[in-house]
Amino acid sequence: MPQTVCSGTMFTTPSGFSPHLACAEPGEDEETPQEGPGPGACLADGPPITSASLDTLIQNLVPTADYYPEKAYVFTFLLSARLFIPPLELLSRVCELCIKQQQLDQSPLDTAKVRKFGPKILQLLTEWTETFPTDFRDETMVGHLKDFIHRIAPCDEAYWKTMNQMLQKLSQRLALMSKGEESIVKVSLNASSISDKLVAFKTKPPPIQKDILSICNDPYTLAQQLTHVELPCFSDQKKKTSNLEAYVRWFNRLCYLVATEICMPAKKKQRAQVIEFFIDVARECFNIGNFNSLMAIISGMNMTPVSRLKKTWSKAKTAKFFILEHQMDPTGNFYNYRTALRGAAHRSRTANSNREKIVIPFFSLLIKDIYFLNEGCANRLPNGHVNFEKFVELARQVGEFMTWKQVECPFEEDQAILHYLHTAPIFSEDGLYLASYESESPENQVEKDRWKALRSNVLGKT
Repeated sequence: MPQTVCSGTMFTTPSGFSPHLACAEPGEDEETPQEGPGPGACLADGPPITSASLDTLIQNLVPTADYYPEKAYVFTFLLSARLFIPPLELLSRVCELCIKQQQLDQSPLDTAKVRKFGPKILQLLTEWTETFPTDFRDETMVGHLKDFIHRIAPCDEAYWKTMNQMLQKLSQRLALMSKGEESIVKVSLNASSISDKLVAFKTKPPPIQKDILSICNDPYTLAQQLTHVELPCFSDQKKKTSNLEAYVRWFNRLCYLVATEICMPAKKKQRAQVIEFFIDVARECFNIGNFNSLMAIISGMNMTPVSRLKKTWSKAKTAKFFILEHQMDPTGNFYNYRTALRGAAHRSRTANSNREKIVIPFFSLLIKDIYFLNEGCANRLPNGHVNFEKFVELARQVGEFMTWKQVECPFEEDQAILHYLHTAPIFSEDGLYLASYESESPENQVEKDRWKALRSNVLGKT
C-alpha cells in the first residue's frame, strides 16, 4: 500500500538485526583498544574493534608514514562519526594530529619524512571527498583541506596537482548530485491530480486524457524508464529529510498512477488489458532488479478500488501476478523479498555489465531496517565507549546501498515516457473509489452509501 514517512511505531524487527549489539556491556576490566594507530584499527588484519573511545577512533583514522587504516574502517568511521562530532570539527582534529605527529609546524620541514607521509594523508582526504562529498559543501571544510595541503605541498609539487584534481572531482560530484536531487524532488512538484469530476464523463467516446498504453505499450521499456527515475542519488545530508520524503512521494505517486490507469477505462476488457500490462511491467522490474518500482506497482494493484473490480480481474491473466505477490509477501519480515534481494546483490557483485549490476531495494523497508539498527542499539556503551560494532553493521548496509546507487543506468532515456511518469494526472483516493464504483457497481450497503456520497460531493462542485 502507499507509504508514509516512517516512524518507530510502524516497524517490525528486520531480519539480520542483531539484538546483542544493543546489550553489549563490557566489564570494568575490558581492555580498551590500543591508543594510536595499530593492528586494532584494521578491520581486516587485526581483531575487529567492537568499542573504543572517540579519541581512539579518531587517532586510528590518522595515517602516518608507516600506517594507513583499512578502507572499511575509514568508511565506517566517517559515516558514524557525525553522530558524535561535526565533519568540520573532525577534519580539524585530523589535521591537528597530523601536524603534531609529523611536526608540520616546524621550519624547515623534513622533506623526506613528509614525502613518506604525504601520499597517505592525501589518500585519506581523497577517500573522504569521494565517499562523503556533501561534507565539503561547507566552504570552511574546503578551506581547511586547502590549508593543510598547502603545508605539505612545498615538499613535492605533485601534491598541488593532487589537490587540484581532488577539488575538481569534488565540484563535479556535487554538481551531479544536485542534478539528481532535482530530478527526484521534481516528482512532487510536477505531480498533478485529475479532478474527480472527470469520472462522471468516463463514458464519453473521446479519451479525457492520454493513457499509459498510448505512451508505451512495451512492459520492458516502461520498466527501464522506471529504473531511470529510481536511480538518482539521495545522499545529501543537509537535505536528507526532504529527499527521503521525495522518495516516499514517488512511491505513492507510482501506486496511484497504476491504480488510476486501471480504474480509468470505461470498458472491462480495457481495464483487464491494463492489469495484464502492469503485471508484465512488474515482472520486468523484478528481472532488472528494481524492487522499489515492483513493490509500488503491486501496492497500486492491491489498493481497494482496484482489488474490488472482481469482474475485471476475472478477465485478466493473473498467474504471474500471484507469483510476484509471493515474492514481495511481507510474511516472515519479507523473507522471500530478502532472499531475492540477496540474489540480485550477488549478481551485481559478479556482473560484467551495468545491466546486471542494477539493484534498487524496496526503499521504505531499507529505511526501516536502518532505523531499527540505529534506534535499537546504543551509540555509546555504559563505559562511555563508542559502540563501534553497531556502526560496522550500519556501514555495511549503507555502503551496500551506496554501491548500488553508483551504477549508471544503462538504458536509453525516453523523454516522452519519463514526462508522462512525472506529470500524468492521477486520481485522489476518493476519485479512485468513485471511478471503481462507476466501473463495477457497489456490492453492499456500505459501498452504496459511499458511492452516493462521492457522487453527491463531486456533482455538487460542478
